[in-house]
Amino acid sequence: MELERIHYDNKIVKYFIIATVTFGLVGMSVGLLAAIQLFYPVFNFDLQYTTFGRIRPLHTNAIIFAFVGNAMFAGMYYSLQRLLKARMFSDTLSWIHFWGWQLIILSAAITLPLGFTTSKEYAELEWPIDIAITVIWVVFGWNMIGTILRRREKHLYVAIWFYIATFVTVAVLHIVNSFEMPVSFFKSYSWYAGVQDALVQWWYGHNAVAFFLTTPFLGLMYYFLPKAANRPVYSYRLSIIHFWSLIFIYIWAGPHHLLYTALPDWAQSLGVVFSIMLIAPSWGGMLNGLLTLRGAWDRVREEPVLKFMVVAVTAYGMATLEGPLLALKNVNAIAHYTDWIIAHVHVGGLGWNGFLTFGMLYWVVPRMWGTKIYSTKLANLHFWLGTLGIIFYALPMYTAGVVQSLMWKEFNPDGFLTYQNFLETTTKIIPLYMLRAVGGTLYLSGVIIMTYNLIKTAYAGKFIANEEAEVAPMIEAANTGGYWHHVLEGKPILFTTLALVAILIGGIVEMVPTFLIKSNIPTIASVKPYTPLELQGRDIYIREGCVGCHSQMVRPFRSEVQRYDPKFGEYSKAGEYVYDHPFLWGSKRTGPDLHRVGGKYADSWHYRHMLAPSEVSNGSIMPSYPWLFEQTIDKASTAQKIKALRKIGVPYEPGYEEKANNDLEAQAGKIVERLKTEGYEVMPQTEIVALIAYLQRLGMDIKADKTAAVK
Repeated sequence: MELERIHYDNKIVKYFIIATVTFGLVGMSVGLLAAIQLFYPVFNFDLQYTTFGRIRPLHTNAIIFAFVGNAMFAGMYYSLQRLLKARMFSDTLSWIHFWGWQLIILSAAITLPLGFTTSKEYAELEWPIDIAITVIWVVFGWNMIGTILRRREKHLYVAIWFYIATFVTVAVLHIVNSFEMPVSFFKSYSWYAGVQDALVQWWYGHNAVAFFLTTPFLGLMYYFLPKAANRPVYSYRLSIIHFWSLIFIYIWAGPHHLLYTALPDWAQSLGVVFSIMLIAPSWGGMLNGLLTLRGAWDRVREEPVLKFMVVAVTAYGMATLEGPLLALKNVNAIAHYTDWIIAHVHVGGLGWNGFLTFGMLYWVVPRMWGTKIYSTKLANLHFWLGTLGIIFYALPMYTAGVVQSLMWKEFNPDGFLTYQNFLETTTKIIPLYMLRAVGGTLYLSGVIIMTYNLIKTAYAGKFIANEEAEVAPMIEAANTGGYWHHVLEGKPILFTTLALVAILIGGIVEMVPTFLIKSNIPTIASVKPYTPLELQGRDIYIREGCVGCHSQMVRPFRSEVQRYDPKFGEYSKAGEYVYDHPFLWGSKRTGPDLHRVGGKYADSWHYRHMLAPSEVSNGSIMPSYPWLFEQTIDKASTAQKIKALRKIGVPYEPGYEEKANNDLEAQAGKIVERLKTEGYEVMPQTEIVALIAYLQRLGMDIKADKTAAVK
């Protein structure tokens, strides 16, 4: 058979690797800063662009989409060409993908600190950037599918199955979750409201973890681990079971993020059931990875690449066991809203994604530059610093999570909360936050060492931009068992269609009833839309990232209703959120829940608390917000906001936008008068007035309803 000479494109891989390392350093440095802010608030710098609420989403986006995303693309572009025996379909599309993705990351780095955010976890970027993400994702998929169609290897290897599932699922998740009603170029409201928004967001959020942080990296594991170990994958049949069961089951599990909330019980139960089922395929994949190393364990002691990969796969196994356990309602009741979840997420992020990326880079870079790794000793030092970093990060956060939950729920013999003041819990775990920062410093130090090692490796060799290979026009792979699937692997369009169907079923079953059956979202007559001033205040609350530290969901636990609504004992109801675009239930309580804060404190308390939190609440780690007392409300935006919300179902009467600012000024004047009687002079157009209006509204509709019932 005559062999054909082709050239693999290593240059695009090189650029994605450079972006991976660069944004890894940036994203981890921002994360370390955020960690320090939680025990040393002075590091918020009293600047509106560097507060915890604004840099936390910057950190998560930089790590997920810049560091992990670029690593994913680097590994996929490298492995796809070699698995398919074909250069990428289009060099032009490759470079549009690369530069487009970097521009998206740059836009996120600019807009998030400026406060342009939707507040939805892992989907904070505003609508123009969402459109850009869609376009670039299509470019990536076009290039990948085009390469698959002109492949010279008939049967698709298991890694490519996961790449295909990643492409189609992330596309669906992103598009569905990004339905927004634009108000201006950098302001929009979620198309969905309240409970429906929460379901869509965590269907997206959980599966962004599943199909952006997990499935593509499983594909990378299936390629790079056997290559590094020089061993075949342990079981082809297990990989089939792993793939199809994983992508089908994963998509159902999103509601486990919303247990004990206002989400309908049937949806919560589905999330629990499918989360438990996830253990089987997840551990099947982990075991397939680890057992691939059979006969190569002696090399694990010597080779840092294999060390990183073994710990990565082990971390994947730990995280995918812990996730389903956290989905059990009795465990979730303890762990949710605590730092336990932060530990869980970072075991996956630092261990699975981080270590697999490091192992891949240590394996790929020497081969692309035609040399050996500059220093094995430095690579081993990086491994141990990274491992210690994970331990010093995770263990304090697990401890903090347990301490938080036990203190929140502890009652004294008289039946009252032992720690009624939420701040008592916060101050108790500050030493653990310090230890977490030590872990982050160790991990970042290892990445800095890796960067130096990779640069020295590159300088020691010569970059092979177009790697030559000789391949046959089409290579029939040997039948390794499972004939029906072997046939399917030769039909990429059918394979992609079946993967799409598999991931759509769960989302349709969970979401369609929630949207179409009104009994799932019962209304409450006393719940009314926000006033114009409260709406402006809510947007300021969103801009400042307050949802990153405060939930707005009182769960039906005795400890929570006694803490947050001792007078009426009301937990949060689905009908209270019907006008919330977006929902703001939160996922972490660094501060107390705010859903019942309306009327609890005087206006002056909120005024002083936002200006100097530690003076009002001794020991508070909340940053101050002096700019709220200087910046003014953008009243010119009020009419557009009212019109946009009316279009998506908020019942503002037609024409109300013309007189909305009159109501805004009237309500602001009342707050200013109350503050004046308490000794505080403030202009009615300042942002602090709007924020106070919003905070004082929270929970008041349901309280008014209860008060009327009592009378």
